[in-house]
Amino acid sequence: MSTVASGTDEIPAAALPDGTSVPSEAIEAPASVSTGALAAGIGDKNPTQVVATSSTSGIPAAALAAYQRAETVINAADETCNLTWQLVAAIGRVESNHGRFGGSVLDNEGIATPGIYGLPLNGTKGTAAISDTDGGQLDNDSRWDRAVGPMQFIPSTWSVVGVDADGDAQRNPQDIDDAALATAVYLCSGGDDLSTTTGQEKAVYRYNHSWAYVDLVLQVMDAYASGDYTSIPTSVSAAAAISPDPKYTPAPVKTAKPDKGGNNAVAPAPQPSQQPAQPQPSTGGGDGGTKDDDKPKGGLGIPGAPTVTLPTLPTTGVTVVDETLSYAQAVLQCTLDGYIDNILKNDDPFDQCVEDYMNGDKKKG
Repeated sequence: MSTVASGTDEIPAAALPDGTSVPSEAIEAPASVSTGALAAGIGDKNPTQVVATSSTSGIPAAALAAYQRAETVINAADETCNLTWQLVAAIGRVESNHGRFGGSVLDNEGIATPGIYGLPLNGTKGTAAISDTDGGQLDNDSRWDRAVGPMQFIPSTWSVVGVDADGDAQRNPQDIDDAALATAVYLCSGGDDLSTTTGQEKAVYRYNHSWAYVDLVLQVMDAYASGDYTSIPTSVSAAAAISPDPKYTPAPVKTAKPDKGGNNAVAPAPQPSQQPAQPQPSTGGGDGGTKDDDKPKGGLGIPGAPTVTLPTLPTTGVTVVDETLSYAQAVLQCTLDGYIDNILKNDDPFDQCVEDYMNGDKKKG
C-alpha cells in the first residue's frame, strides 16, 4: 500500500473505488509493448503528426471524463503523485486514439467495441515471446499474450493494476473507465512526482520501454495541457479511421536513446494487430505502379540538381547506436537522392531505398 507523508508521520493512502490501493513499489514490467505511433493512426514514420492532429482528432466525451476522473481519484489515493489527466489522455491517444483504433468506437458505457487486441506476442514480427498468462480470458488467445484495450495493457500487467473504476463489478481493460484509472495506478506506483519532467519520463518509460514513445507521449500531453483538444460525442469514429488490414506490418522504429542509468533503451516491440489499411492513390492506369511523386528527381529532389552524398558516420561500438546512425544516414541519403517518403505507405520507393542502404545493397553516389 502506498503512503502519504503528513508532517513527520506517514498515513496509509486512500483506497481506490474497488478497495485496492496504489502499489508502493514502482511497477517495472511494461504495461504496453506497442510502438504507439501505429495505433495513433499515422504509421511509424512521422510521430510529430500525432501531436499536430491531437485537437483535430478530438477526444470522445467518455474518454475525456475517464481521464479526468482518473486524475481526481489517483491524486486522492496518492497525494504525492501529482498526476494530470493530460498525461493519461496522451497515452490513450498514442495507444489507441482514445479507443478508436482499427474501426473500434467507445459505446455508451465507455467500452471499446469491437474490442482492441494487439498482435500475438509470439516472438515474430519484432515482438517479444510472451506465453499466455491469462488463459485467453482477456485477450482471446490461450497460447500467447496480446495487449488489450484502449490503453493496450499486457494481461500480466493488467492483473496487477486492473481496477473497477465505475462500480460495475468488473475489471475490464476494454472499458475506458477501468483502463484509464489502471494507467494512473501504474504511473503512480512508487514514489515519482509526476508534476516534474523527470518523474513523467521515468513513469512513461516504465509504461513502455521506448524513449521514442516517451517523447511522443509527453509532446501530446503538452498539447493537451495547452488546451489543444476538443471533446466530441462518444460514439463518433476517428475522422481518419481506416479499416483494418491484417497484411500490413510496419517497419520497427529504431531508438538509441539510453535509459537514465546509461543502458541502451529496449527497442519497441509489437503494434496492435488491427492494422490500418493504407489508402492507395490513383495512378490513372490502375496498375499500382510507382507514383511520379515517389520517383527520384535528382539531388535534393530538384530535377537536374547534382547528387549529394553524405560521409560515412563513425561507429560507436554500441550496436543499437550504430544501427540507428546507419538508419538516420540512410534516410538522409535517400532524401538527397531525390526520393519522397509517402507517410501513408510502408513499402514505397523511399522505404526500399532506406532498406537497400542499410543492407549494403545500394551504394552512395
